[in-house]
Amino acid sequence: MSDLAPLHGGTDAGPEPRWDFSTNANALGPCPAVLRAVRGADLTRYPDPLYTHLRAVLAAHHGTTPERIVVGAGASELVLRLVRHAAGPVLTLVPTFSEYARCGRIEDRRVLAAGTSEEFLDLQRRHGGIGFVCWPNNPTGEIWPSDFMRRAAAGGELVVDLAYAPLCPDGWLAEVEAAAAGAVRLYAPNKSFGLTGLRAAYAVLPRACPKLDWLAPSWVIDPAAVAFLDASVSAEALDWLAGCRPVLAAWRRNLAAGLGLTVRESPATFLLAHVGDATHVTGRLRERGLRVRDATSFGLPEWVRIAAAPPAMQEELLAALPACRDGRP
Repeated sequence: MSDLAPLHGGTDAGPEPRWDFSTNANALGPCPAVLRAVRGADLTRYPDPLYTHLRAVLAAHHGTTPERIVVGAGASELVLRLVRHAAGPVLTLVPTFSEYARCGRIEDRRVLAAGTSEEFLDLQRRHGGIGFVCWPNNPTGEIWPSDFMRRAAAGGELVVDLAYAPLCPDGWLAEVEAAAAGAVRLYAPNKSFGLTGLRAAYAVLPRACPKLDWLAPSWVIDPAAVAFLDASVSAEALDWLAGCRPVLAAWRRNLAAGLGLTVRESPATFLLAHVGDATHVTGRLRERGLRVRDATSFGLPEWVRIAAAPPAMQEELLAALPACRDGRP
């Protein structure tokens, strides 16, 4: 059963590091408007078990109906619920977020992996099931073309994970939302607003599906999470996020240039860097209070994933990295 253990290579059981480059969160966060809403939540009362007001707010933001909004305790919880609801195998486009395959294994489903978009479409044609596509992809930063997204949404049950899309350049999110209109769209705004410890997410469905709500435990998110999701689509929060994007992009580009390594940049907050022995390097950096994401669990044992951060943080990482590589290729 060891293959059911979570594979989150950045976090660990040691003391909190001085600087954490592993989470991909917005390093300019937390967003003041969102944090204010969370701190103002009344934790002495249960939330509405149907999340009526929240679903109406999210539906209005996305131009849909409340019946097509499902809230959950983070993206991982919703992924598991979606797998439980679907029939057949779980299809993935690798390397990608490990929870898609892990949730398939939890439910004792076949997990079928494609290495290219065309292979993914072929798996849909031959096997059916439920497919997961991360846009932009974690950890590679891959931007799947709109034509592929439309074909995959039409080819079978598809979940498009948009956890990092709000951190991409202006207009990109709207483009992928339009292309994936026929898919389940999964939103985890805690990364965009710098509150990854708060577990709240939601899905926008192509059609109403009450059973997805029924599969959740009662009161699946608490009042703080309700306040967070409500505030995340407010004009103040969205304006703040728009101002963050060019700063984060500049930090990411500067990091890529400063590393002096082969890199693969995403259009969001993170990049992949080729370091030789990822487990060795991440361990050495962790000893120095610096945490990066070992990409070995993604099937990329020579790469680490690093998130953009303020210049002072990046300078410390760049100074430590050569010694931590220890002459390895």
